[in-house]
Amino acid sequence: MALPLLLLEAAAVLAALAALLLVLICMIAHVTARKMPTFHRHEEEKFFVNAEGRKESVPSIHDPPTRELSVVVPSYNEEDRLPLMMDEALDYLEKRQKQDPSFTYEVIVVDDGSKDQTTKVAMKYCKKYGSDKVRVLSLVKNRGKGGAVRMGVFSSRGKKILMADADGATKFADIEKVEEGLKNLQPWPNQMAISCGSRAHLEKDSIAKRSYFRTLLMYGFHFLVWFLCVKEIRDTQCGFKLLTREAALRTFSTLHIERWAFDVELLYIAQHLRIPIAEVAVNWTEIEGSKLVPFWSWLQMGRDLLFIRLRYMTGAWQLETRKCN
Repeated sequence: MALPLLLLEAAAVLAALAALLLVLICMIAHVTARKMPTFHRHEEEKFFVNAEGRKESVPSIHDPPTRELSVVVPSYNEEDRLPLMMDEALDYLEKRQKQDPSFTYEVIVVDDGSKDQTTKVAMKYCKKYGSDKVRVLSLVKNRGKGGAVRMGVFSSRGKKILMADADGATKFADIEKVEEGLKNLQPWPNQMAISCGSRAHLEKDSIAKRSYFRTLLMYGFHFLVWFLCVKEIRDTQCGFKLLTREAALRTFSTLHIERWAFDVELLYIAQHLRIPIAEVAVNWTEIEGSKLVPFWSWLQMGRDLLFIRLRYMTGAWQLETRKCN
């Protein structure tokens, strides 16, 4: 009889310790949280350099849209991979504009404090196509992918805003698929909707090519996303997302996470604001040169996922909107 009692006592102690640990984590998450994200722009970030080499003030997402589409390309040390993506995207966009002259676009390359020649490479496209079509925002210091995307979104002029990775892993012509996904969500409540490109249909092939360790990390991350934050979207991390201007303004104004897990918080916010979300299969190819460090990046994202849930749950973060200066 003594052994079962000892086991019960040990289980009770472990349960109490686990509860104490959870309370402690909640307190840390709450105390260390910033109430609202900061939108500070350095003086140099309030301008972009046009094709003639002159400075022009960046527009604001609060201004009325003047383009059909804005493409935001976050870039960090992407001098080698960026040209392939830009060539494919601009070739598609130019052909589409010739077929439909009413279609207008801009591509915003956000250099996230790169240490290589990313800005110089991007400026070649600005000079070739003109600064009305290609703009380069150079950030003073590295903010993280989420921070770079937000800066581009807040400087955009499009009715719809597409996030697209600099590696060109997603076939750019698949924008038509995510546009169709967005269209199928109509009528949009308060003109807000989001369409996400998805690689979920490629999961079996990717597992066959990955090591057991990376596959375990992937499944662990997907479980945490589902358990803590977003249940309706299978692939939250595909960097090919199309948002209406109103949805982009509302979600990015509330966004706190600036690094890899920002997509998850973005969709978490959208779900809680009841913004309709579509998930659309896209063609995707893994490109060499990823900045994601398998173990440490996944560890950081796991921490961020836990903090997203706890900080909103405890009220440390609120679903508010603050105007960007």
